[in-house]
Amino acid sequence: MRFGIHFMDFNIPGGSAALAPALGGTAEAAEEVGASWLTVMDHFFQMEQFRTAHDPMLEGYTTLGYLAAKTSTVKLGTVVTGVTYRHPGLLAKIATTLDVLSEGRAFLGIGAAWYEREHLALGVPYPPLAERFGRLEEAIRIALQMWSDDDGPFAGEYYQLAETINVPASVQKPHPPIVIGGSGEQKTLRLVARYADATNLIVPDAAAAKHKLEVLARHCETEGRDYASIEKTAMAGMVDPVADPDTALRQAEEFAAVGIEHLHYRAVTPDPAGWARRLGDDFAPRMAQIG
Repeated sequence: MRFGIHFMDFNIPGGSAALAPALGGTAEAAEEVGASWLTVMDHFFQMEQFRTAHDPMLEGYTTLGYLAAKTSTVKLGTVVTGVTYRHPGLLAKIATTLDVLSEGRAFLGIGAAWYEREHLALGVPYPPLAERFGRLEEAIRIALQMWSDDDGPFAGEYYQLAETINVPASVQKPHPPIVIGGSGEQKTLRLVARYADATNLIVPDAAAAKHKLEVLARHCETEGRDYASIEKTAMAGMVDPVADPDTALRQAEEFAAVGIEHLHYRAVTPDPAGWARRLGDDFAPRMAQIG
């Protein structure tokens, strides 16, 4: 069982000047303890169900560029980018640039978007849910075309591109992995089966993950996709693995038993770098033993 570290709380003692050292230290610690992913949120505002919209939030891909320079092995991506945040052609270019400058360690995390307030506040269009899912599928298709040998036009219902030139190409071949976030059974998991290299489920426990994976397996059968080719990852309602490693490991065993291969843990403030290093004391070595 592998694990990742998710940086989502930018309320760091010392304010803005303390953020770069905190991020850099957490990145270095993540590699020291064997994390396989290091991710950030992609939002304009902090989520209101976590803190408030007035709490600090850094732009996701600029942050990942900084983290690429601070690391050498860990995979980097957003969990996840809302399809509405950037034009798909630009998003594919940004993800490709991250892959080139990280020497092949980027993935494209993407979803349908949900945070209406930040859209309205900054004047970003926020279409209805059905349209957002239509745009999500077209955005994935655009990225795949830009990562192919086809640099011709793309004509969709929502996006029209005259050319899909994308030079330099990504380091990873055929392209950076696509990670679709979310657990919706009718649309999200169907898109995972059709396009994604990994799913990132948002679930409360292993029983819920088991059900979602069963749904995904049925979509794979319908789409003619090899279910085993999709990496199964989850962000779950888990205990802090530093504060209670025994319970966290028991939960990880439960997730592994239903087919989850990778769990994602939130870096804890006020000292996220110190928290990440403490993962190596007890949790990380035992986590690696879970099959």
